[in-house]
Amino acid sequence: MGLCHGKPVETSRSEGGHHVFPGEKEVVVAASPKTSTKGSKFPFYSPSPLPSLFKNSPANSSVSSTPLRLFKRPFPPPSPAKHIRALLARRHGSVKPNEASIPEGSECEVGLDKSFGFSNHFHTHYELGPEVGRGHFGYTCSAKGRKGAFKGHDVAVKVIPKSKMTTAIAIEDVRREVKILRALTGHKNLVQFYDAYEDNDNVYIVMELCKGGELLDKILSRGGKYSEEDARTVMIQILSVVAFCHLQGVVHRDLKPEKADFLLQNFLYISEENSTLKVIDFGLSDYVKPDERLNDIVGSAYYVAPEVLHRSYGTEADMWSIGVIAYILLCGSRPFWARTESGIFRACLLYTSRCV
Repeated sequence: MGLCHGKPVETSRSEGGHHVFPGEKEVVVAASPKTSTKGSKFPFYSPSPLPSLFKNSPANSSVSSTPLRLFKRPFPPPSPAKHIRALLARRHGSVKPNEASIPEGSECEVGLDKSFGFSNHFHTHYELGPEVGRGHFGYTCSAKGRKGAFKGHDVAVKVIPKSKMTTAIAIEDVRREVKILRALTGHKNLVQFYDAYEDNDNVYIVMELCKGGELLDKILSRGGKYSEEDARTVMIQILSVVAFCHLQGVVHRDLKPEKADFLLQNFLYISEENSTLKVIDFGLSDYVKPDERLNDIVGSAYYVAPEVLHRSYGTEADMWSIGVIAYILLCGSRPFWARTESGIFRACLLYTSRCV
């Protein structure tokens, strides 16, 4: 099923608080603004200079000079993920003062309207508990209802500080996430959305609390891989909920079994006893029409589809990610692995070029 550089998992380990497979390092690709040119591609390969390119170089003349150096192998390809991280920093206004940045259209900190029209009575209805997950632009806590329908019940609350929303795109991301959560209801494998609140400091997204742990924990607890029958049970649930999302015109764009550097995990079990899997995070999701192509690069490097790297994709981006998850469940390793982001992308694109 492609290039497999990993080994079967026998033991689990964790680096920096994040689950990784043996011999692997977790790499994340973040969202870039949608202002990118449609159809543009990254130059993943830069060949070495040839002698013919240096006919007029002093090295080829009779004048004594530094001899021409011929490289045995190509220069290492540039890392598109580094470029993407820079765009993400500008998108969310997190560039440090000493870092160069390029203003991008409406991404201006002056005069931003951070009012969403949500109820401002969150602390009247809920009491925040301990933190259960953290992302780069927000964190999730457990909470208990104080009054109303959820009095005495435990819920999960995603807290997004408004201080992090320093660009128009960041504000729109939050608005779209709540809109998608409101629209996607009625499927057993979707986390239940209860309500959204705001105050002067934060946006609070109240959802169903899942206590059963993330999908990768289950994989590692089974020695690193599933039997075909157990993998089938998981895949049926994932395919069912993703098909439901696609029918509603929503592409998830970040399906993965574990959390990454600044993204919350996306598949959780509802409880230790219940094997129902829930999709919980739609922070990078977007609406897409059947005849529309998206062009912003979003997701985690190991799960990013080649169409995403080519900046022209629709719902097939999710199907590729699901295929990678299926491979991990059955084989205990990722199908594409490298020590750098560009190496992962190159392995992915090389595999697809061989399949054409």
